[in-house]
Amino acid sequence: MTRAGLKLAALLIGLATLPLLPSGRAAAETVKIAHSTWVGYGPLYIARDKGFFKQNGVDVDLIVMEDPKERFPTLMADRIQMIASTVDTALLYMKKPTDFQYVVAIDDSNGGDGIVAKKEITSIADLKGKRVAVDEGSVSDFYLNVLLSKAGMKESELQTVNMTAADAGGAFVAGRVDAAVTWEPWLSRGKATKFGHLLVDSSTSPGLITDVIIVKTDWVKAHQKEVAGIVKSWNEAVAYYEAHPDESITIMAKGVGGWLKNPKDFKETLPGIKFYDAAANKAFFGTAAAPGPLANTVQAAIDIWSSHGKMQVKPTAADLINYSFVNE
Repeated sequence: MTRAGLKLAALLIGLATLPLLPSGRAAAETVKIAHSTWVGYGPLYIARDKGFFKQNGVDVDLIVMEDPKERFPTLMADRIQMIASTVDTALLYMKKPTDFQYVVAIDDSNGGDGIVAKKEITSIADLKGKRVAVDEGSVSDFYLNVLLSKAGMKESELQTVNMTAADAGGAFVAGRVDAAVTWEPWLSRGKATKFGHLLVDSSTSPGLITDVIIVKTDWVKAHQKEVAGIVKSWNEAVAYYEAHPDESITIMAKGVGGWLKNPKDFKETLPGIKFYDAAANKAFFGTAAAPGPLANTVQAAIDIWSSHGKMQVKPTAADLINYSFVNE
C-alpha cells in the first residue's frame, strides 16, 4: 500500500471510532453554558440529569460562574458558548450591535427581587435623599431605575451606596442604610427586622427582570442544530418539573448548589420566580412581525443603560432577539 493509501486508511479508521449520536452522526462539540447561583437556572440540571440534552443531540457542560464581568469576556473569547443571565446585563458588554442574541427565556422574577426599606419609607418618592444600597450596573440597578422613572425621579436624587445585592441586604439588616435593592433571602430577612418592610417587589412588574440564554450571533449562525436542541431540552425540562416537582427540586438543588443546595431552601425560593415553558416563550417572544413583551423589556434596558452612559453601542431589540427557536 502506498503512503497516501496508509494515511487514508488511518483516517477512515479514526472516523469509524468517533462516538456517534443516536442519529448516527459524529458527536457534536461540548456546549458550555455559564450561569450564577440562582433558582431560575434549575431546569438546566433537569435537562442534563434526565438526559434531555443528549436525546436532542447536544453535549452540554454547565458551569457556575458568578460574576458577569468574568462570564461575558469568557463568552467573547469563545471559551464558553452560552450564558444564562438577565436581558439587561448583556447590553453592558456589547461592542457591536449584533454581538449577542437571546434564543430562549428561562425565568421571570415574580417577587424574587425587590426593595426593602425602613417603615417610614412608604413609596418610591420617599427614597429621595435616602441612603439606598444597590449594585451599580447590575439588574438591581436596572430595576431601581425603571421604578424611579415611573415615579418621575432619577437615581441622582438618591444617596446610592454601591455594593452587591447580598451585601446590600446585609447592610440594610444591620441598619447601615435606609433601603436596599436586593433579592432573596435578603428580602425576607429585611422584612423580618423590627424597622423594615418590603417596599416593592418584582411581582408588580412581570417580564421586566427576565433571564434568557445569551449566545454570540456568529455562533448561533454556525450551530443552528445545537441551539435548537438546547431550547427543546429547556422546554422539556420545565415540563418535567411541572409533572414531577418533588424529584425535580432535588435534582435542581443539587445541580445549582451554593446557598440553594438544600432542597428545602430551593423549594422556598421557587415562588419568587416563574419558569418559561414552551407556550410562555412563544407568547413572550412573539414573532419578528408581531414582537411580544420581550421587545419592550429589551428597549427599556437599552434606554436605561444608554441614559446612564454605560453602553458602548446602541442596538435595537430586533438586533438582539432571535425569534426562530422558540417558534419551531
